[in-house]
Amino acid sequence: MNDLLDKFVVVYLDDILVLSKTLQEHQGHLRQVLEKLREANFKINAKKCEWAKTQVLYLGHVLDGDGIKPEDSKIAAIRDWPTPRTLTELRSFLGLANNCRKFVRNFSTIAAPLRQLLKKEAIWQWDKDCTSALKKLKHALIEYPVLKVADPSLPFVVTTDASEYGIGAVLQQDDDNGYRPVEFMSARMPCEKVAASTYERELYALRQALDHWKHYLLGRHFKVYSDHETLRWLKTQAKMTPKLTRWAA
Repeated sequence: MNDLLDKFVVVYLDDILVLSKTLQEHQGHLRQVLEKLREANFKINAKKCEWAKTQVLYLGHVLDGDGIKPEDSKIAAIRDWPTPRTLTELRSFLGLANNCRKFVRNFSTIAAPLRQLLKKEAIWQWDKDCTSALKKLKHALIEYPVLKVADPSLPFVVTTDASEYGIGAVLQQDDDNGYRPVEFMSARMPCEKVAASTYERELYALRQALDHWKHYLLGRHFKVYSDHETLRWLKTQAKMTPKLTRWAA
């Protein structure tokens, strides 16, 4: 099955998803998948199978001809979630929102004021920054972009950004309708010791993004966009610190 993965087959544990552009193509894809299963002596439960669907629910996401979307029920729950009054309520909200973070640009930076309240030494004090963060996070999730299903035949583009609070990146592809996001990723900046300067923060963001999407990018040519131009000369620097050398390797 390995030769079919990331071409038109996605596998998670015992769930197999087959993606095709037309019904005729789908029949051919299914034939190949079923043949692979037969060769490996695997049996499938016909009652649990869905065939030739134009829309499916897979791992908490809705997939159709437009792309990938979060479940309507999750977005409705996020939209209607009241202002958290306790740590338990805040953890529950962030847990739900985190399931949809791939749809949100700079999720970690937006959620930073809320995550500050989860620290052990933090005193619960819901202020205007928390209210603003909750509002922005809800808006970003309600107005989510439809993500493109990754197409291995098209080149990838990685765009990164960083601040003192966190890093963000988007993986995109151009399907002749302009660049569309395949997925967003973001993370907190661990601490100032990890990346003290703007240069180090931007390089750290690039390193984390490439590692996050290595299953898409390894063995392929792809473009990288960063708003820190000096990264262009990374490989030509005569001397680099051991840390930068490791990151650039």
